[in-house]
Amino acid sequence: MDSAAYIRKLLERGEHAPEQFRAALLAVPPLDRDAWVDRVLGLGALPEDGAELPSGGVPYLPCPVDALLRVVDLAQIKASDVFVDVGSGVGRSAALVSLLTGAPSIGLEIQSGLVRAMRELAARLPGLRLHCVQGDAAELARTMTVGSVFFLYCPFSGERLTRVLADLEEIARTRSIRVCCVDLARLDCPWLELEREAEGGVAIYKSRLRVPGSGS
Repeated sequence: MDSAAYIRKLLERGEHAPEQFRAALLAVPPLDRDAWVDRVLGLGALPEDGAELPSGGVPYLPCPVDALLRVVDLAQIKASDVFVDVGSGVGRSAALVSLLTGAPSIGLEIQSGLVRAMRELAARLPGLRLHCVQGDAAELARTMTVGSVFFLYCPFSGERLTRVLADLEEIARTRSIRVCCVDLARLDCPWLELEREAEGGVAIYKSRLRVPGSGS
C-alpha cells in the first residue's frame, strides 16, 4: 500500500496524527505533493463554478500544497488555533491545514456544488476536523469570532475585500488574530502588521490592536 492510500485508510478510521501526516507529505517530491494530497482526500476533477459565484468573486482554484506548508510554518498554526478559510471551495486547504496541525478548520463557501463536495469530504474522512458554513464569505467572515487564523487565497478584491478586512478588524479588537494570504496584493491596513513574506506569494499578517484585558 502506498503512503497516500495508507494515510487515507487511517483518516477513514477516524485516526489522525499531524506529525505522521506531515512526515508522509514531506517524503513526497515537491512536484508530486498536490496530486498526493488529492489522493489522500479522495478529490477528483475540479467541479465547475456555478451561477452562485457573486460578481467580484474568483473562480475556484486549489491553493498549491507547498504554499500552504509555508503558511502553516510561518504563521505557526497550532492545534489550539481555529483556521478559517474565506472562500474555501471544496475544502482542500482547510482540510490540509487541519491534517498538518490538528487545528479545527472552518470553510466559508457560497457555491452549493463546492459546499456539497466539502461536506462529503468531511463525512468520508472523520479524522478531519473540518466544518463547512454555506453562504457569501464576504458576509460570513464577521461571524467567525472563534477564528484565530484567517486564510485568503485571492478570494475576491475591491469592495468585497475591503468589507472583509473591516469585519476582521472588529474581531481583532476582541482577540489577536493572524491573516494569511497567498497571491494577494499587500494589505494596507493600519491594524495589521506584515510579519513574514515567502516565495509562492505567501504573506503573514498579525493584528496589532489593543485587546481589552490582554495587557498589551
